[in-house]
This record gives sequence, structure tokens and C-alpha cells, in this order.
Amino acid sequence: MDANELIAVLRLQHIPHIGDVSAKKLISHCGSPAAVFANKRQQLLKIDGIGSFTLSGLYDAQHREAAEAEYEYIQKNKIGYTYFKDMEHPKYLKHCIDSPTLLFKRGNIDLTGRKIISVVGTRNITSYGTAFCEKFIEDIAPLNPVIVSGFAYGVDITVQKLAVKHGLQTIGCLAHGLNQMYPKVHSKYIKDVEKNGGFYTEFWSTSQPEREHFLKRNRIIAGMSEATVVVESAEKGGSLVTADIANSYNRDVFAVPGRTKDRYSVGCNNLIKQQKAHMMTSAADLIYLLNWDIAEKKTQNVQKQFFIELDDTEQSIYDYLLKDGKQQLDSIALECQLPIFKVSSTLLNMEMKGVVRPLPGKLFEAI
Repeated sequence: MDANELIAVLRLQHIPHIGDVSAKKLISHCGSPAAVFANKRQQLLKIDGIGSFTLSGLYDAQHREAAEAEYEYIQKNKIGYTYFKDMEHPKYLKHCIDSPTLLFKRGNIDLTGRKIISVVGTRNITSYGTAFCEKFIEDIAPLNPVIVSGFAYGVDITVQKLAVKHGLQTIGCLAHGLNQMYPKVHSKYIKDVEKNGGFYTEFWSTSQPEREHFLKRNRIIAGMSEATVVVESAEKGGSLVTADIANSYNRDVFAVPGRTKDRYSVGCNNLIKQQKAHMMTSAADLIYLLNWDIAEKKTQNVQKQFFIELDDTEQSIYDYLLKDGKQQLDSIALECQLPIFKVSSTLLNMEMKGVVRPLPGKLFEAI
């Protein structure tokens, strides 16, 4: 992305009434971020869901000046970033309508072909929660997943330190700019995380760790992973918000049960009771329900074509699933440029032929 386009994205981020959903609508309609500002207001008002309130301030100089200042900071400090249309952008986030148009990053993040899970929970982790995290990460380590969390007190930092210990890639999603760290006491873990993983944030260098920022970043934690695990939570808390967001994205949620009278098990027990989460007593539960225990066989593409006849539509879907892994129905339709009803019936036929299988979370994968 060149300087002009990056500044245009930053301008859209800075305008108060243009959120990520509206920004993506504008970009999609106009063709690029810079093209949004080249269009006349009257043309933009013709876009479905875009009104005068959304566009108020679109051409104000203060937003351009702020964007240019942040661009200078990015260049000066060599801040990495990923645009929502970039190949290296977290693929699961691309399926979330309200995901950030732009993410800033640091470290050595590589999500290519990786299993990704988010682990969250109370800031007041107990010995029970700590013991569970230790066993969970130890048992899941052989599958080499990426562990995502919020780098906060309690469950977050516990699970991310354990990921580092076991050589797993771990990513901290922050509620502020990359020019600082909250809590400051966790700054001592930054280098270890960045060696094999790193940090994502949508917030500028001018952003402080405010309460609403933590709630907003929770959608990144939930959106960039295949599943979210809640280890411990009181009756109310940020981890429950993350679980709700994950459910809204049709992602699997797992909760660790505890005794009914334990304060920091109430939230998890309620998730299970309300059927908002699978009960998880060990890593084996997650591995089984996500079908991670079934090894992928890269040579199957040739074998399937040799033994089973697939028509052009079936072959295109199969090739896409084999290349990009588990996908939801709407993503398959989008990438294969097919209507959803056609994809649905085709997947049923392919399932009967034994070349695809349905998975929890309304996902499908090639077999």
C-alpha cells in the first residue's frame, strides 16, 4: 500500500462517525481508500447504509492532518501494518464484518496455514485456573497452534508465558498504540513474545488504554481465531464479552467448568448452562470438537481426482477448501463466486461422495 492509500485509510479511521463497517462499504464502492475522498458527497450518499451523519466531517482538514501525523510516526518508527484486503491479514478476521480496516503489528507473526485459538479469562486467576492453563498448553503444544490473548493480568499473561515456554507462537491483542504497554509490568515479556509471535492493535500511537478500547479489542481476539477458550470468569467480565462476540461470529466457544460456589467459575458455568460454550475439561475436548486430531493429507487432491469424478463446481470448491482449510458457507460462496444455494447443494453432494465433511461452527473442510 502506497503512502497516499495508507493516509486515506488512516483518515477514515479518524473520522468519528465512520466505523469499520461503513469504511469497508465506502472502500468497496469507490475501489480504494483514496478514491473515497475523490468522490463527491452526493455520490457517496447513494451507497446503501451511508447517510449524512456518517459522512459528516469526511472532508475536514483536521482528519487529514491527524492521518498525516500518524503516517509520519509509522514511517519513523517502522511500524508494521496489515490492510484488511492484504494476503497476510488474519484470514479469520476477514470473515468478520466489523473487523478493523487496518491493524498495526510488531514482532514475527506468521499465521500461514496455522491453527489459531484464543484463550481468555479473569485477571484474578486462581491456582485452579493456573493449573488448567499449564496442562492445557502442554497437551496442545504438539499441534503447534497460535495462542491469542490480550496480554493482560491473570489468564492472558499466564497462557502467553506458557506458550513462549513451549515454543508456540503467541499474539497479544492490545487496547492502545504500539508505543506503550499496559500493564507496564508486562513490558519485560515483550521481547520473548516478539521472538515467535508479536502484537496486533488497531489503535494509534495517540491512543491510551481506556476502558472502551479493551472492549473494542475483544472482537479482534474473538475474530482472528477458530475458537475461544474461557478458562475462568466471574459472573461479569471482559472474557464473557469476548465469548459473546465469538458466538456472534459463529465461532466455537469453550469454557472450563468449576465448582458452583467458586466466584471465578460462575461465568464459565453460566456459558455452559446457557449453551453458549462447549464444556472443556482438557485439551482433548477442543482437539476432538475442532477435528484437529484428524491429520491433513496433502496428497488427497490427486487421489480424489483419480478415484472420484468431480464436476467443475465441485472441483473449484474442493481446491479452495484444500488450499485454505476450514471455511464457512458464505466464504466458500464468495471465493468461488457462486450463489449460496448452489454452494449448499454442491457441498451436500460432495459430502455424499466423501470428499468434504461438515464441522462444528458451520464450517466445511476437504478430506
